[in-house]
Amino acid sequence: MKLWSGRFSGDTDSLTDALNASISFDARLYKEDIHGSVAHADMLGACGIIERSEADAIIEGLEGILADIEAGTISFSEENEDIHMNIETLLTERIGDAGKRLHTARSRNDQVALDLRMYLKSEIKDIRSCLLRLLEVLCEKADASLEYVMPAYTHLQRAQPTTFGHYMMAYANMLRRDVTRLDDCLERMDEMPLGSGACTGTTYPIDRRRVAKALGFSRITENSLDGVSDRDYVIELLSSLSILMMHLSRFSEEIVLWCSWEFRFMELSDAFSTGSSIMPQKKNPDIAELLRAKTGRVYGSLVTLLTVMKGLPLAYNKDMQEDKEAVFDAVDTVKLCLPVFTQMLRTAAPLSQNMRAAAQKGFLNATDCADYLVRKGLPFRDAYTAVGKLVAYCVNTGKTLEELSADELKSASPLFEDDIYEAISPEHCVEARFTEGGPSISSVLAQIASIKKFIETADAE
Repeated sequence: MKLWSGRFSGDTDSLTDALNASISFDARLYKEDIHGSVAHADMLGACGIIERSEADAIIEGLEGILADIEAGTISFSEENEDIHMNIETLLTERIGDAGKRLHTARSRNDQVALDLRMYLKSEIKDIRSCLLRLLEVLCEKADASLEYVMPAYTHLQRAQPTTFGHYMMAYANMLRRDVTRLDDCLERMDEMPLGSGACTGTTYPIDRRRVAKALGFSRITENSLDGVSDRDYVIELLSSLSILMMHLSRFSEEIVLWCSWEFRFMELSDAFSTGSSIMPQKKNPDIAELLRAKTGRVYGSLVTLLTVMKGLPLAYNKDMQEDKEAVFDAVDTVKLCLPVFTQMLRTAAPLSQNMRAAAQKGFLNATDCADYLVRKGLPFRDAYTAVGKLVAYCVNTGKTLEELSADELKSASPLFEDDIYEAISPEHCVEARFTEGGPSISSVLAQIASIKKFIETADAE
């Protein structure tokens, strides 16, 4: 018999039971559900709403159920629909009528809102830790490759010289923002909804703040309708995870390109590559490709929740049961991808000679050549035009700017002197960009120090 069956004289259809039940996926909330129930029972006893002896019996029974679940000796029932009713049924079977008093002054509506917040708070901390470890690897890679000159690209066209270390710090800054987005999400999620009841609170003299403190929440939700009927904290988390995965996907795309024979900027470890069933020469970056593809799953979870919630009136609606599978899948996906990506990057070998060879082609030093003329007194637009003509001449003759003779250079501007060759070398072009945020060694070292300080502070929180 269902716990809510008092109003009904007939049984629900078996297909209805299958559609309605959520125990197949919300069973993972068992620990949060029990901890929330322990805090609730303790509060009921402290407030005199139930006898202290009953509260103690409930708590002891719940602790026994938790131990048995973790020992693998309990099976949940679809008949009891969800994790909340499964645990309440088990409790009543074990301690009798006292177990029936646990649900006093609460609803499954505020119970599930509590469980999900508790669960996601814990998962955010795990994901955040994974991100910090990835940031550490990025700092290690950057520090080891301060002088690895390579092309920077715009429109996937070679643009200007940079370094591999500078490239690593670009992604480090993106991922640092992902950490702060998770922190912001966690701060807004840190509200305890229990006590909201079905939608308008309860007539019992409960102490919500006592429960919030016991469960590690910094505050309580301020409106009972809002407390049970919104899932913006889930949507915000999914949005943050989608942005995080977008960054991983972009980085994975770079790795796929860099591992191709067209680039040859990186060699992945065999542990993070696969072969072909027919082509013996192949070493495929399949793991990076899968990481790139997993982004779509997380995007899908975000769109699912936005779509579920977009037309719901206050307060709780059963549609909101769809929140858990989506967010569970997104969390699982991110927690799978981050450690794999971190280890893949840690063991990858940048091919510095190939990077430098690419930096010598494609006229990456054209801007530096124009800047050289500007420093000699030529207006920038005139310098731009002069160098543009030189590039066109190089394209027609199959030369690079460094290969032009003094006479060829002076044909574009008499301001060119012998020091131009040093000014447009790839290393000089990089070191000349010493402004904050640039690719020079001193600038990248400052960026590494900034990220390391962030990691240290974040780990201490």
